[in-house]
Amino acid sequence: MTYKYFPHTEDDLRVMLSAVGAGSIDDLYARIPEAIRFRGDYQLPSEMSELEVRQLFEKLGAQNQTLVCFAGGGVYDHYTPSVIPNLLQRSELLTSYTPYQAEISQGTLHYIFEYQSMMAELTGMDISNASMYDGTTATAEAMMMAVAAGKKQRRVLVSETVDPKTLAVVKTYAHFHGIGLEMVAAADGVTSRESLEALLAQGGVAGVVIQQPNYFGIVEDYSGFADLCHQQKALLIMNSVAADLALLKTPGEWGADIAVGDGQSLGIPMQWGGPYVGYMCCTEKLIRKMPGRIVGKTVDNRGQRAFVLTLQAREQHIRRQKATSNICSNQSLMALWVTVYMSLMGKQGLKEAAELSYAGAHYLCDELLKSGAFRLVYNQPFFNEFVVSFDGDVDALQQFWLQNGIFGGIKVADGQIMFAVTEKRTKEEIDQLVGSILLYKGLKL
Repeated sequence: MTYKYFPHTEDDLRVMLSAVGAGSIDDLYARIPEAIRFRGDYQLPSEMSELEVRQLFEKLGAQNQTLVCFAGGGVYDHYTPSVIPNLLQRSELLTSYTPYQAEISQGTLHYIFEYQSMMAELTGMDISNASMYDGTTATAEAMMMAVAAGKKQRRVLVSETVDPKTLAVVKTYAHFHGIGLEMVAAADGVTSRESLEALLAQGGVAGVVIQQPNYFGIVEDYSGFADLCHQQKALLIMNSVAADLALLKTPGEWGADIAVGDGQSLGIPMQWGGPYVGYMCCTEKLIRKMPGRIVGKTVDNRGQRAFVLTLQAREQHIRRQKATSNICSNQSLMALWVTVYMSLMGKQGLKEAAELSYAGAHYLCDELLKSGAFRLVYNQPFFNEFVVSFDGDVDALQQFWLQNGIFGGIKVADGQIMFAVTEKRTKEEIDQLVGSILLYKGLKL
């Protein structure tokens, strides 16, 4: 065989070439211009032993700079129990394929059922699907749900306090589906009720997208928002950081029709942006508008507990034009990750982690204000994230932090930094961040 990892024999290749009327591989590619052909050697290392491979990757890993992270903006440095990767590798749970055959997929179906149960309870909603790709696409799919439920209503309102990354994906979906997207104005970092009322009064609104806590970390008061939406036959869609719901009022308690967001905060490492997992929960009346699939519990012909795919209104199973979504697969591996995390942490553990994050953020904020170099941008209640203005060069300050092993927040505007604190950040690390500011200012004087 020419390539030992290819399954085709020389006879296989000869038969295939003959079928297309080519005498050789060179004849097959003869029409490709010589000018664009690659004739060099591939830059691949020679074969290595297992020990050499491990040493190579250790050297590569050592090139990474490990930073103390005070950045958030949708991705947070939460603690990951060390047992999770080991449990994920159990053969009855780990699979790369969709569990269509229930009789051989009970482990996968079981954990998806548990995932759905936990997410429904965490969000205070009736139903959860079997996870989405990430929080941004989950929000966009929720917009599509609202439009499908609203039938002739093609306007969707999005608060200006929603994460810009989420808004960008929602805009893309809206553009290609002919949905009119309009922004609800913000005032002092929170959604303007007056702006919402005015836009709803114009009619034709299928859904309203809000975020809690919002992009700036502010915990908004959404009292009465659900009633305003429902009076105009619009659905209320609430995007939330999953871990924060251990302490905050749930989307269900706010009267939301659809709850979406990212589950990365439930123990998934930051890992350079993914893979993560989106969650989507809704009221029971919207169950048939939901994308993805739902796993249910039943009994087999011997009366034993069993799990099955209960609802799967996707294009593989029904007529394409009737499908709820073209999001076909789901991040089931990451759904398993957060299921194990929530099982290990329990209700009390989730609550304590959220309390530590809240306390750490407020301690950091107080210390930054005391330094005299920062001012709070929004005088609003916040959870574990907040925005401050800096009386100097933000870019230079952040570069100084990087040189000293600190990922010092996210620049959200000229002269403004957004900091985030999780349960992993210690008092010593926070003090180090604040102390480095005094050192930086001393160097600049």
